[in-house]
Amino acid sequence: MCRVLAYIGPETPLENLLLTPSNSLVNQALDPEHYPDLQLAGWGFGLWSEHLLKPEDPFVYRRPMAAFYDDNATRIIPSLQASTMLGHVRAASYDSKVVMVDENCHPFSFDETPWILAQNGDLPNWMLLQRELLQHCEDRYLKQMRGTTDTEFLYALLLSLLDGDSDEDVQRAIEEMVGLVARAMKDLDLPALTKMKMALVSPNRIIGVNVGLGHHGETDPAGDWKELRKSDPGTDDYALSMLLEPMYLLVGRRAESDDTSYDFTSCDEAEATAAIFASEALTDDEDGWSHVDFGEIVFLERKGEHVIRRVEKLQV
Repeated sequence: MCRVLAYIGPETPLENLLLTPSNSLVNQALDPEHYPDLQLAGWGFGLWSEHLLKPEDPFVYRRPMAAFYDDNATRIIPSLQASTMLGHVRAASYDSKVVMVDENCHPFSFDETPWILAQNGDLPNWMLLQRELLQHCEDRYLKQMRGTTDTEFLYALLLSLLDGDSDEDVQRAIEEMVGLVARAMKDLDLPALTKMKMALVSPNRIIGVNVGLGHHGETDPAGDWKELRKSDPGTDDYALSMLLEPMYLLVGRRAESDDTSYDFTSCDEAEATAAIFASEALTDDEDGWSHVDFGEIVFLERKGEHVIRRVEKLQV
């Protein structure tokens, strides 16, 4: 499964998020803590910074190679900083059918929306499910699709379901999207385990989603992900554990750091100036990190110098 990392906070060197941490996003492509396979199918990031010539637009970089093979990682990243960032390393089956091009790398960024998106996800049979789902998609987003991934299609579907950009609008659209996918699977007799662990990001905002469907298309799969993880990779129980595992959250502030760590640490929420939403904690010990459990959505927003957090249970 892919790895996602989203950040909001004070302008910070991009390498403090992507390169420096002991479990950095680039390192997760080679040695993820919670996934058995390498992330070889591409990587990318999108960011906003007041130092860009067009600070209102996201700067998006995507490459169809493993992040640890990309020589630009150590050339471009040290020259950039960000107040809002969404990074991603892409996992895909080790199969010649996988299309490795820029257009299939996350994050995805369309015109006419403030949101960019990346996910740890899998929507099986998505090309067949389009028979039921395309009717809910707006042409202005479908016309912008360039790749062949389920995530880009879900991005177009989600944007089409949005009535506005408020937290309530986004939660309603996420819940509607999950319901539409579940019904399409049922109508076409294509039930399958589906992961939709998403980060939807716009300037100074992160909306993190941990949701999906079970092996039979059910919206409420149950199980202890830690116990299920003890099963062998490739089994149904192991796959279910990947669905039910939490996402990771750090709400904190800048701290002193050295060359082997990064410069954010947890603190009382009233003092928080930054937030990170991620597939894995960026530190080996996970101290200070909390969880966004399966079935939850987290809203993170930076207002002035402070970050506020709200977690809700998704009604799907």
